Amino acid sequence: MAGALIAGGWGLFAGAALLVGAAVGSLFRVPAQWIALVMAFGSGVLISAVSFELVEEAYEQGGVLPTAAGAVAGATAYSLANVFLARRGARHRKRSGARQPSEGAQPGSGNAIALGALLDGIPESVVIGTSLLGGGSVGLATVAAVFISNVPEGMASAAGMKRAGRSRAYVFTLWSVIAVVSGLAALSGYAFLGGASGTWMAAITAVAAGAILAMVADTMIPEAFEEAHLLAGLTTVLGFLTAFVLSHAA
Repeated sequence: MAGALIAGGWGLFAGAALLVGAAVGSLFRVPAQWIALVMAFGSGVLISAVSFELVEEAYEQGGVLPTAAGAVAGATAYSLANVFLARRGARHRKRSGARQPSEGAQPGSGNAIALGALLDGIPESVVIGTSLLGGGSVGLATVAAVFISNVPEGMASAAGMKRAGRSRAYVFTLWSVIAVVSGLAALSGYAFLGGASGTWMAAITAVAAGAILAMVADTMIPEAFEEAHLLAGLTTVLGFLTAFVLSHAA
């Protein structure tokens, strides 16, 4: 029980970064280019965490086949769910500009955006919980990567929601719920996957890795490049190297 609560606490901590970003994005007028640069940095951080924490760990636990199969399954599941939600108004849920539809322009888009935010956050939280299995310590590089990437996600989404006419109460309620669900997902990852074999753990970790990588490519990098243009690549590399250093120093 103590381990599950610790896992849930770390998941909640990482998810709370969305609230930090949402507060900045909704309360202050942050230039879109600055949001995009932070988004690019967060993209690099997540790509590094997927490479050096999740995929590498999955390979060590189960080998090439479960890792590759899990990553493809995770990316496929995420992409199919993302297509479904995009058609219902959640395509630009991480955009800070005037791309997000209002509820009047597309009824139900608010719910789609909320579900899209859940879709983006759950894989990250599950792997935080599973990193504590076997008596190990939490993957601090993974937690840092999720926390750092969540800040620009919250900033961009909140700014976009504000432009679409959604209330501040809606924005903070949404991200508060997502933060709590992130904690519950981390707790569940610890509580329900403790008896899984190495092969299954490899596949599950790789599923999360594939979903996260697909999310970065589908939602975060497009926002970063659209606003930051030629600076997006350099900033992404800086984020990648920051997470790389954290993963090898932890």
